[in-house]
Amino acid sequence: MSVQFSKEKLDRVNELISRYPEGKQKSALLPVLHLAQQEFGGWLDVSTMDYVASLLKIQSIEVYEVASFYSMYNLKPVGKYVFEVCQTGPCMLNGSDQIISYIKERLNINVGETTADGLFTLKTVECLGACGYAPMMQLGKIYKENLTKEKVDQIIEECTAIAAANN
Repeated sequence: MSVQFSKEKLDRVNELISRYPEGKQKSALLPVLHLAQQEFGGWLDVSTMDYVASLLKIQSIEVYEVASFYSMYNLKPVGKYVFEVCQTGPCMLNGSDQIISYIKERLNINVGETTADGLFTLKTVECLGACGYAPMMQLGKIYKENLTKEKVDQIIEECTAIAAANN
């Protein structure tokens, strides 16, 4: 099966592209990649990135470069819940290394891996701009701040309960 946006998403892609002058449609790349990631299972495989390149009339390598640069794009399947733990200076000084180690131990995965049940993925990321609340992580669109082992346990339990209720 070939990759193709739903009509609704394709209309949105065309609206995004129309914001830019002819020949500058590459400017829509970031939001189009977000749409593609939403539409095609939470990650961007090569065929999806090639499809985005064809829509924007750019070279596939231009899409690969951008998608591999930004941590917000997933280049392999991820869990339902992605823990993106900040690992830069202020978070590290406030214990992010210990939080990362604890999550690895608690979920029995390494950074970049997903739990066997497909629920959780652990990623480390650069500064998320919440240095005053370190250590912190992003979970979807929500920041989880002032992390402790107990808070991590609570987050894992909440996510597990929501997933169980939705099955």
